[in-house]
Amino acid sequence: MAAEQLPIKLKRAAKRDIRTQFGALIYRRKEGKIQILLISSRGTGRWIIPKGWPMLGKRPAEAAAQEAWEEAGVKGEVSDQSVGVYTYMKTGTKFGTLPCLVNVYPVKARKLLKSFPEASQRKRKWVSQKKAAKLVKERELSRLISSFDPRHY
Repeated sequence: MAAEQLPIKLKRAAKRDIRTQFGALIYRRKEGKIQILLISSRGTGRWIIPKGWPMLGKRPAEAAAQEAWEEAGVKGEVSDQSVGVYTYMKTGTKFGTLPCLVNVYPVKARKLLKSFPEASQRKRKWVSQKKAAKLVKERELSRLISSFDPRHY
């Protein structure tokens, strides 16, 4: 029997506990080259990937796909196999700054819609893998993007 991802069960975290998020590395192939879709953060406008908190009843990959839709307007195929993880400090929360670990799942873009929940709050940009790795602030995410090979997912 194949290993099956079970839905996430949420419990309260202490103020300084590391929080888990799920992110979407959205990609497409254009003219034989891989492109990555980056979005702007709502606060600072820096380039990031869609990510968010666990969702009750959804597997991690499903939560990543939901974030791809809500934050970037992307519908696509998500893999249950993680690309890897990166960490960052989330600022501006009611608890202050929180350490977060983001588990990243690849999402192959099939549709890019103009109307989506956070369309008025974000910009989106398709860039080469190399440029995406340079534009994101987090070094671990940069390495994940640089080493990403969609043939493995």
